[in-house]
Amino acid sequence: MTATTLLEPQKFRKVHPGQTFNMAAYAISRAALTHPDKEALVVVADAAHARPVEIWTYARLERAVLAVAAGLREYGFERGSRIIIRLDNTSAYPIAFFGAIAAGYVPVATSAALLPAEVAFLLADSGAAAIISAPELALDVVPEGVQQMTAGDVARWIRAAPSSTYAFTLAGDPAFLIYTSGTTAQPKGVLHAQRSILGRRPMVAGWSGLTGDDRVAHAGAFNWTFTLGTGLTDPWANAATAIVYTGPKDPAFWPGLIAKTQATIFAAVPTVFRQVLKYGAPTRENLGVLRHGLIAGEAPPADLFDAWREATGRELYEALGQSEISTYVSTSPSVPRKAGAIGKPQAGRRIAILPVESGDEPLGPNEEGLLAVHRSDPGLMLGYWNRPEEDAAVTRGEWFVGGDLAMMDDEGYVWHRGRGDDVMKVLGYRVSPQEVEAALARHPDIAEVACTAVRVRADVTVVGAFIVPREGTAPDATEILAFAATKLADYKRPRQIVFVSSLPRTANGKIKRSALVGKPDPAG
Repeated sequence: MTATTLLEPQKFRKVHPGQTFNMAAYAISRAALTHPDKEALVVVADAAHARPVEIWTYARLERAVLAVAAGLREYGFERGSRIIIRLDNTSAYPIAFFGAIAAGYVPVATSAALLPAEVAFLLADSGAAAIISAPELALDVVPEGVQQMTAGDVARWIRAAPSSTYAFTLAGDPAFLIYTSGTTAQPKGVLHAQRSILGRRPMVAGWSGLTGDDRVAHAGAFNWTFTLGTGLTDPWANAATAIVYTGPKDPAFWPGLIAKTQATIFAAVPTVFRQVLKYGAPTRENLGVLRHGLIAGEAPPADLFDAWREATGRELYEALGQSEISTYVSTSPSVPRKAGAIGKPQAGRRIAILPVESGDEPLGPNEEGLLAVHRSDPGLMLGYWNRPEEDAAVTRGEWFVGGDLAMMDDEGYVWHRGRGDDVMKVLGYRVSPQEVEAALARHPDIAEVACTAVRVRADVTVVGAFIVPREGTAPDATEILAFAATKLADYKRPRQIVFVSSLPRTANGKIKRSALVGKPDPAG
């Protein structure tokens, strides 16, 4: 294989907010110039044969993105106008996303699974000028002044392919808007700058180990920001090849798909890797040239790393991130895993642990507090969309505090203790559900577990554990409670056990704690 070298023009090395910079140009134009005929995007729909239904070279991809930019400009939107993308799982999604950025507009990435009422909220909250919908997802009614376009329009623009250029946006200008999942309240918009793509560079050495020779397969759909970032933006910005599978998500397909597409990196949430181990029978031999896997999006089971390595001979590298900054703490080929820890801050990041209640003076090693990122990080959001009070709530002096509880040890490894807003208040104590889950997951009869606070009386809340038993086992609640007593302080132990067949999850595979319901076992 011929090594790929990606030129890094001086103007892209360091930018300030007032410097001309366009995220789409950075992601696509450099590789289109230096490697026009190289595969940028491979779309596979049939897992059995893994024959690509689409292959986009960098030159063709850039022409399509600029054609969409030209098509959008025909409507005369003001610079920075928001455009909601509500397309299904096809290549039109990323082309529309990057086309909007190339034109100087702000795409709003949304899931095709959203209900019309949810889309109506996003239209109103974002003040969108337009929405691009798949035919089956088109809204019957759109607000006055909102232009509704279709996937057919995107296809027409690409076929016409008129000449166009990248907008002369500034590094500090808005580039895209994403909305948090909002499980207990209305979603809030997270606005990112054109320069945010530069904030992804530390992930290459600090997490993915990505090179221009890699072929990155991502298990997510096009509309997921994990896919748009790790599965598309990162490979393109490094002249690598992105592979996206759009067929039925049967975990048994993945080993063959990875081998046949010659994927060298596979990215997914931990649940997918666990399912592949269970149903796909991955081995050292049947994964082709795969080098390693990348996991993010949720806390992995403690045994996943060893199980994957034992079965495949390959490593999994974990990353912690959030909508406001993407990943910033991780392991990588150069940062070995330390059992129980997530990894280290990526090179160039300024990370601190701050006191939970208040203050912006970093704590010392081995002290638990809130994980904070310095506000100078180019990957950090511009702010929450039209929510200044939310911005104020996450700002501590020069630090952004996103709500993750953590501890940093003497070696610089970060130990995640859960989300501050996930923390359970039980019996007068603050308890991290992730800490309880990690302890219970070591029980041999537990396949999956999620914990949340359970109100047993109007004035009493205890820890409830929702458990998926391992296949072929019949765990006993009393025995599990006894096991917990050997692993956790008394106030952290679950008092209620609920056996379930599966755990509720969001569309992105994360545990949806607000949906944990059931009649608790009376044990304990």
